[in-house]
Amino acid sequence: MHDVIELTKALIARKSITPNDAGCQPLLAERLANIGFHNESMVFADTTNLWSRRGTQGPVFCFAGHTDVVPSGNESLWNSPPFEPTIIDDMLYGRGSADMKGSLAAMIIATERFVKDYPDHQGSIAFLLTSDEEGPFINGTTRVIDTLEARNEKIDYCIVGEPTSTTTIADTIKNGRRGSISGELEIKGVQGHVAYPETVKNPIHLAMLALHDLAQTHWDNGNEYFPPTSFQITNMQSGTGATNVVPSHLTAWFNLRFSTELSFEIIKERIEKILQDYDLNYQIKWTYNGLPFITKPGKLVNGVQSAIQKVTGKPAQLSTSGGTSDGRFIAPTGAEVIELGPCNESIHQVNEKVSCRDLIKLVDIYYYSLKALLSSVD
Repeated sequence: MHDVIELTKALIARKSITPNDAGCQPLLAERLANIGFHNESMVFADTTNLWSRRGTQGPVFCFAGHTDVVPSGNESLWNSPPFEPTIIDDMLYGRGSADMKGSLAAMIIATERFVKDYPDHQGSIAFLLTSDEEGPFINGTTRVIDTLEARNEKIDYCIVGEPTSTTTIADTIKNGRRGSISGELEIKGVQGHVAYPETVKNPIHLAMLALHDLAQTHWDNGNEYFPPTSFQITNMQSGTGATNVVPSHLTAWFNLRFSTELSFEIIKERIEKILQDYDLNYQIKWTYNGLPFITKPGKLVNGVQSAIQKVTGKPAQLSTSGGTSDGRFIAPTGAEVIELGPCNESIHQVNEKVSCRDLIKLVDIYYYSLKALLSSVD
């Protein structure tokens, strides 16, 4: 059995439900130490992180990813126990197989192979791993980056192992992500009996026109890399439980996934302006999930594209669709960042799975990416 399959199975067997690492990072750190990496464990609160580096010179090529996984859900619905890796018809089943323990294993195997072939490679190779990507993300990659920035240790090129492929392995590269900002909006009224409307201010009625206006607002046209910004109301709550009482307040939760045409400040100003136009008594709690970033075709994108063409015979599509990733914490430092990993159709689902053949190809893609960035040999 191929080394990448064995290592993926070993990682799946560790029940690393966020933020628990469950021994994944020590396993990987040991393999890295054996090929000359210096390991640095960074523990912040309940989160375990690993910064591992081979070399002291630039450029720094970093593999980034997470060892934590989401809960398995109802285990009776799985074909096999979610933390007992099982291969059926070339598919490796288990929680985290696609998101993203298969990628981590492929990164390690590719790096071992590259270091063996090019022990005196240019620059440095690094790994940035966290157990807090699937959780609140406050003590993971962002804290490691803060630490590295404080000592002026820079990443030049970074591949995040998120599952980006759609139909076939490496058919899609994420070369950027939209920004994300969330708001918890409370609109205040005056509670009272429905039979006496002159004594109440109904926050539901007050909110309807303003929320409709926000939902219909044209935020931007996007650009060559991003679709137009999207505003979505995700939840609303109001009422007292009685049908004859006008409530005192309404709470609405919303999120915007936005392009590089906007900023946190512009979004806040526009939303506040609309709410003020309706003369509402309101307050908003903001959550800043991440700024948009883009890595334009250059040394990293071109090197990875070349590696994919070499292994699959097909070019990869560049995309910025989907949710956020830890790339949003790395890109603002000036690093070129892309995401590349297995097919994502089963992630977070019952019977999460990854193709064994795809993982073997992914090893080759990561290997040739390393070669393109850190070796002058064709």
